[in-house]
Amino acid sequence: MFRLLIIVGTGSFIGGVARFLASRYIQNIALSSFPLGTFLVNITGCFLIGLFYGLTERGSLMNDELRLFLTVGLCGGFTTFSTFSNENVSLLRDGNFFHFLLYTGLSVFIGITSTYLGNLTTKLF
Repeated sequence: MFRLLIIVGTGSFIGGVARFLASRYIQNIALSSFPLGTFLVNITGCFLIGLFYGLTERGSLMNDELRLFLTVGLCGGFTTFSTFSNENVSLLRDGNFFHFLLYTGLSVFIGITSTYLGNLTTKLF
């Protein structure tokens, strides 16, 4: 188990640093108030996690440790939005439309609300 934690943690570290650098670089050259850096990082992360999971489904192209490093670690550190998107694709693929709508709707609504409430809480003290 410790080995898996190191594998995921290393991937998360690399993904987090890559997210910071890529997002900042893109935003600096975009010269816009639209969060283009974060948007492009999220979309790239979604593509990558889809690619990595697709490769694992093709057979023995990737062992479990490499899959964990690339998906949970690297993509998870790069953007948790990629995991959210992959879980939604799985729900749709399984025909679980109710849970797809529930998960997506609640995640977006409650996530934004929670962020607002967290920020509001800091203003109360």
